[in-house]
Amino acid sequence: MIYSILKAAEDPGQLPAVLSGMRGISNADFHEVSYDDITAVVCDVQKASLVTDRSATMDYAGVIDSLFKDFTLLPVRFGSVMESEGEIRNMLERNHIEIQKNLLKVEGKVEFGLKVFCDTEKLKAGFNIKPEPEAKSAGKPGTGQNNSVYMDYVKKKLAEYRLEETVLSYVNSVIKEITECLTGVEATGKFKKMASPANIIDALFLIKKEMTAELIRVVKDLQTRYPDLNFMLTGPWPPYNFVDVTIS
Repeated sequence: MIYSILKAAEDPGQLPAVLSGMRGISNADFHEVSYDDITAVVCDVQKASLVTDRSATMDYAGVIDSLFKDFTLLPVRFGSVMESEGEIRNMLERNHIEIQKNLLKVEGKVEFGLKVFCDTEKLKAGFNIKPEPEAKSAGKPGTGQNNSVYMDYVKKKLAEYRLEETVLSYVNSVIKEITECLTGVEATGKFKKMASPANIIDALFLIKKEMTAELIRVVKDLQTRYPDLNFMLTGPWPPYNFVDVTIS
């Protein structure tokens, strides 16, 4: 099973020394499979014995986190299994150029997550856009009902649509300000809007390690500017979400 793909260390004895104190799934020893200047960290495992539960995935992530302290790496998805070291070496050769590009992109960088929460109902109330009073019929009125009930329904739906559009516009404005504030951090960002009614922004950033303190300062400043929002920063992590290579 492949845990990660690393850029070769300047000291050839560094990786074996790190791996000697670690164990993989089923307490298996780690070893290296290399091609040119890249190395896959692997351990022997019976595919039938793999169990995808929280404990296994946490242990797997823990190994990657430990390796990340000392090496530039690309995390590999849990459960990535090949039949032999020869197959792994061939895979490294086939994908060598793309792997190199990705290692260069993430070298010296870390990933952070930023979630922005709020009380969505309180936020909507602050926009002062309220739906019309509900019509007597709970469902969508049929063509046989009188025109006033139909108009009530249309006005209600239009007000709801305008309210959702206003919320989305507000979220876009917060994202714009976050992006502008992070200009000095030189962050590569990915944003997901309205991940849930309470989680209005779910973002990921790839930044240089030395910019970590500046990122934390920026998030603290944003929290002060938006007291009704709750900014939650997590990390640093290995670059799980910034690897653009599909292993073939």
